[in-house]
Amino acid sequence: QVQLVESGGGRVEPGGSLSLSCASGGDVPGLISAGWYRQAPGRQREFVASMSSSDGPWFGDPAKGRFNVAHDRQKNTLYLHMYRLTPEDTAVYYCRFQGITDTWGQGIQVIVSS
Repeated sequence: QVQLVESGGGRVEPGGSLSLSCASGGDVPGLISAGWYRQAPGRQREFVASMSSSDGPWFGDPAKGRFNVAHDRQKNTLYLHMYRLTPEDTAVYYCRFQGITDTWGQGIQVIVSS
């Protein structure tokens, strides 16, 4: 069973940067796509960024021009590098690996505040 573990969250000041990691602990059978989503208080979960086995990366509107996504297949780890953060980026961030199964991480908090 695939389990995803996120790390790297925390508090950062507006304008700052933060990187998140998502480790799968091993190969994900039939991996098609790996990506990030986020959910802010009182709002629906939204797409942030993803990479597929054949193309990408893809970015949601909030991430375009500010975030990068990378997938190190040798380390079975997905990364999200976030720059020029604003308070509107405050949310719980989730990674998601879609393969034979659709697996979500437990979520990690990012707070952008001065």
